[in-house]
Amino acid sequence: MDPEELERIVKELEETTRAVQEMKGQVAEALKTVDTRVAAALEEQLRPQMERQEELQRQVAEAKTQADAAQKRADEAAVVAMRPPMTEAAPAGQLSPEQRAERTGGFASFGEFVRTIRFEGGDPRLAPLHDRALSMGVGAGGGFLVPPEFAEMLTAIQPQDAIVRPRAQVIPAGDSPDASVTIPADDQGGAKGVYSGVNVVWTGEGATKHETEPALRQLELAPKEVSAYTVLSDKLLRNAAAAGPYVENKLRQAILAAEDVAFISGTGVAQPLGFLGHASAVNVPRTAPGLIAYADVIDMYARLLIRQGSPVWIGNPTCLPQLMQMVDAGNHVVWQPNAREGEPPTLMGFPWLRNERQPVLGTAGDLMLVNLSFYVIKDGAAMVIDVSQHVKFLSNQSVIRAVWNVDGQPTLSSPLLLEDGATTQSPFVVLN
Repeated sequence: MDPEELERIVKELEETTRAVQEMKGQVAEALKTVDTRVAAALEEQLRPQMERQEELQRQVAEAKTQADAAQKRADEAAVVAMRPPMTEAAPAGQLSPEQRAERTGGFASFGEFVRTIRFEGGDPRLAPLHDRALSMGVGAGGGFLVPPEFAEMLTAIQPQDAIVRPRAQVIPAGDSPDASVTIPADDQGGAKGVYSGVNVVWTGEGATKHETEPALRQLELAPKEVSAYTVLSDKLLRNAAAAGPYVENKLRQAILAAEDVAFISGTGVAQPLGFLGHASAVNVPRTAPGLIAYADVIDMYARLLIRQGSPVWIGNPTCLPQLMQMVDAGNHVVWQPNAREGEPPTLMGFPWLRNERQPVLGTAGDLMLVNLSFYVIKDGAAMVIDVSQHVKFLSNQSVIRAVWNVDGQPTLSSPLLLEDGATTQSPFVVLN
């Protein structure tokens, strides 16, 4: 179902719900006056409205299921795009022993890989991984590259885990993974607007032609190093079967969370530059402090730059009580017609996503409407992992560290001035 059709159905559902509520009120009033004939007639008129309401609710629920399935397919495609290629294309179950060993480094599991680093540093299977790390400038203490089979498990994106990465433009590591990348872009900031500084002039016969050219700027992305640490008891670490899934899950969640936080609100100093607080964001004034009103949502919707991609609403869960009780000018609840189906999947036609990694209710950025196709990510060198016994030696514990490199920033330098010469829109709309 296309967004316009879904928006039409949602609007009709809202109107039908209001009509049902009004007719129920009329029935109640009629019963108060003991006018059973009027009440019966009103109930007869109410029946088709309620049937239509149920049908519209069914269509919205079906659209939600389709949207969730489409997003899952998009997330899976993003994961596949991030994975390093095999030496030869072949189904996992048909890999030769040599191919399998290359994918896993010769280790039966991630747990065995971590245990070997900690307790058997001289294992010959570690030598090529450590040498490759040295050739990439990691240093003698830089640890060991994670074999591709296990790196995929650590960086796999699951639905609702990561918000920005599966919806942004992602530049792969490439042959020089940690080198900075410069991307030419139209300079559409300030008064340059959608035409990037090109002026169009009607020229009369014999008049002098005007020379104009588009203004360009450079986007530089230099992958920044970031580390994730966790501590395990040596007893657990010796149990590879138990330690592997535990460490894998903890590090994966930490990696995705750290990326999301940086992509949203990073300062750009030794970390990615986030879109919250960025010069390209539009800040919509809040109607009342600490509250979210229907007028705020409409104002945000009007300031969104679409043009490409698939915009989404992201909001801290603390916003839900405000959103689910929003009312229009007629005091009708507009986003939560009943208490049966939970929060609706869309708001003003765009998907709604909970995001516990952004500011809480009443703070700038508690609710945002974003088009993440205007955010670009540059991946750096492959993940490196190391295990140390020295920090926690006396307590029989080991510190496991994962290191990776990534950068990101918005593609616009300021809100975009539209062709009317007065209105500005942005792919990052923030409730201030």
